[in-house]
Order: sequence, then C-alpha cells, then structure tokens
Amino acid sequence: MASQSCSAAQLASFFGPNTTNATGAAEYICSQFSGVSDRFTDTSFAVDSTYLLFSAYLVFSMQLGFAMLCAGSVRAKNTMNIMLTNVLDAAAGGLFYYMFGYAFAFGGPSNGFIGKHYFGLKNIPTSSSDYSSFLYQWAFAIAAAGITSGSIAERTQFVAYLIYSSFLTGFVYPVVSHWFWSPDGWASAFNTGDLLFGSGVIDFAGSGVVHMVGGLAGLYGALIEGPRIGRFDHGGRAVALRGHSASLVVLGTFLLWFGWYGFNPGSFNRILVPYVSGNYYGQWSAVGRTAVTTTLAGCTAALTTLFVKRILSGHWNVTDVCNGLLGGFAAITAGCSVVEPWAAIICGFVAALVLIGCNQLAEKVKFDDPLEAAQLHGGCGAWGVIFTSLFATEDYVSQVYPDKPGRPYGLFMGGGGRLLAAHIIQILVIIGWVSATMGPLFFILHKLKLLRISEDDELAGMDLTRHGGFAYAYEDDEDAHKHGIQMKRIEPTSITPN
Repeated sequence: MASQSCSAAQLASFFGPNTTNATGAAEYICSQFSGVSDRFTDTSFAVDSTYLLFSAYLVFSMQLGFAMLCAGSVRAKNTMNIMLTNVLDAAAGGLFYYMFGYAFAFGGPSNGFIGKHYFGLKNIPTSSSDYSSFLYQWAFAIAAAGITSGSIAERTQFVAYLIYSSFLTGFVYPVVSHWFWSPDGWASAFNTGDLLFGSGVIDFAGSGVVHMVGGLAGLYGALIEGPRIGRFDHGGRAVALRGHSASLVVLGTFLLWFGWYGFNPGSFNRILVPYVSGNYYGQWSAVGRTAVTTTLAGCTAALTTLFVKRILSGHWNVTDVCNGLLGGFAAITAGCSVVEPWAAIICGFVAALVLIGCNQLAEKVKFDDPLEAAQLHGGCGAWGVIFTSLFATEDYVSQVYPDKPGRPYGLFMGGGGRLLAAHIIQILVIIGWVSATMGPLFFILHKLKLLRISEDDELAGMDLTRHGGFAYAYEDDEDAHKHGIQMKRIEPTSITPN
C-alpha cells in the first residue's frame, strides 16, 4: 500500500493570519497523518504475510493427504514403508530446500537459468522475500517429491528415496520454478525484461512446475526399476494389485482437496491488492474465484471418471473417482486464476479423459505406477498447461499480471497463439530438464543396485524386511515373548440360545 505524503509548508499556507504558529500546527498535523499512513502500510504487510502463512499451512497439510492416499493405495505389507517415505520427503526436503533450493529458485538478482542468492536464507528478509515466502515455497517443493514417491512405491530401496528426494527438492524442482516463477526467469510471466512471446508462461500454481516435474520424475523411476512382481502375468496381461484400504484413499483425497485451497488461491501471495481503489472488487475477489474454478474442475473430473469407468469396467469404483478428482485439480492448477468458472468445467472433463487414456496406455506398455501418479500429475498437468493457453481471459490476465498491458491471452478467447506457443515450450523444456536430471539419477541408482529391493523382500513386504514389522499388528508380540505363548486373534462366535 502506497504511503501518503504531507507537506508542512504547503499545509501552513491554509491557516489564517490569526494563527499563532501555523508552521508548528502544520508539522503536528502532518506527523499524525504520517503515523496513520505508516500504520496502514504495516497492516497491509501483516495481512498479506498472514494470508501467505495460512496458505502455507494448508499446502503442508497436503502431505498428510499424500500419506493417507499412498498408504491406502499400496498393499498392507508395504504401508509402513510408504508412510515413512512421506515423512522423509518433508524432512529431507526441508533441509535441502533451505540450504540450496530456495536460492536456486528465487535468489535474485540472477540470470534467467538459476538463482544465486539466499543460500541458507542469508540476508532474508528483504523487500521482496520473507520467511513466509520460503515456507510457502518449501511446501510446494515437497509436494513435487511426494508425487514421485507414489510412482515407485512397493519396490524401492529406502536409500533411493532419500537420494532422489534431496536432489529433486534441492536442485531439479527449484531450477524449473526459477524459470517460470522468478522475476528473473527466462520464461516467467513476472519477468521485468523481455517476455517469452510477449507473455511469458502463465503457470499460476504449477500444473507444469510442480505436477509435471513430480510426475515425470516418477515416470523415470518406475520405468527404470520396472513393474512390481505379479503386476503383469506371463502373457503380458495386467493383473490388479489393489491397495488395501479404500477408506484411507478417500480420506487422503479429501485432505488433498482441502489443501488445494492453499495451493491454488494461496499462489497470489498477497490478498490486499485493490484492482479499483475503494471498490468491492479486488484481489480478494480473484482469490475467491480461483477457489471456485479449482472446485469445479475437480468435481467435473470426478463425475466424468465415475461414469466413464462405469461404462468401461461395469462397476462404480471409488478409487478411480478419487484419482479423477485429483487429476482435475492438477489440470486447473495452471490457469485457476485467469479462467472463467465455466471453462474450469471443460478443464475437469478433459482431464478425466486424459487420465483414463494415460492409464490404458500404461497397461499396454506394461508400465506400473501404484498410484497412477505419473499419469495423473504428468498427463493432467500437461493438459492444464495447454488448457490455460486456450481459455485464459483478457481481463483476468491483466489483473493477475498487471505489469505489462496488452499481454497475450487464451487462443479460444481471442488472444492469439503466442501464449499457446510459450506453453508448448514450457512442456518441452520441463520434459527435457527432468529427462536430463532425474533419468540419469535413477539409472545410476539402478546400476549401483541402490534402487530396487530384492525379489524375496518384495514378496515378503518391506514393512517386515526393512522396517521391523507390519503396520497393522494382530498380536501383542511383547506379551507373547514374555510369557512364551502366542496371542491369537479371537473371532466372535455365535451363541445358540437354550
């Protein structure tokens, strides 16, 4: 919020000739006016910082959603393993994003490729970066790592999780976020210099930056280590290895839904921005609209998946519906702030079809992803990038990205093809960057025999062989060993009345 100025010399001229000390009175009034102005400025910073911190908390709550979704989607014998990897994604990602990631992503001034300031949060806070910004961006970084962990679940060594998670959050993801979100990024819509095709890339909350990066990283991991034992029979036909708890899948989906209201609306970073001063319409309205478009895309994708899968499989499947819902969210993430609500319905409808098509293709090429993460986040994320370049409206683009009037907008909305060209380049460079970084990393881990567990361990389950026991205990091991007897489950018996 801009500060208002008060000139004592000018104000003194308005006092009448009978005023004893016009200059002193004017100075006093101006000092009070400046104090009020400072308080408004302080309040605006406090409101915006509180909004960003609350959004960060919502995004972080998605880690619990990922954990529950992953746990329910794997077999019971691997539950403890996948839960632990989700915890370590957040913990390792926190340290590496603190030391390197935030600097590579937003450490300006820098070149268009990578940031070079704020390592270990040195010199933070500044006029453009604060601790709340770091926390919010860290929550995004670990979300990308969580996506990848789902693709390689049930067959990956624990050390491989630590290595890839640290590398992804500390280097691979931050470089991509620098390209498209930093004011110095070569393809960023916030770039203060020359914009790519006059627009830059409008990937508002990260369909490409977060979801495509995480999904493609998972794609390479799953491809290199191969499918789980038993996923395809000797004839090459797919065999369903269903997760052990649909209840956890639904719980995780609702937690992710809740967290997405920090993911998408929170990406404004600030809420106290009037578009027309003194008017009811401002960035707070855009925040609400973004929450609405996010909701509509997810709901449409869920219903579309429900009925299409009913036609294809002959039954109603709650897991498929949950994945369809999340596919709609992943797709709308790029354009949630710059499209109309009706367009979000189109986005969700197509996203569901993209996910179903990607899953069918995965089965044909014998690709195994227990959570459909590569198909969901990679495929639907790519569709979301294209969707934004087709349906972004002129008014919303100019409000969300106000620094350059006349910026290109959606092709189908009359804005020409320059935004579409920029977004096609985004998809290509993300594929190239992740292929050049995460692909070799997983290949090296594979060659060093650090990627996949042994066949015996996989058949027995990683909870037993790698983590000391199953997540679900049906007997009291301590009492059994102490008393030399085995505590067995007691099943209920029916009592026949006399």
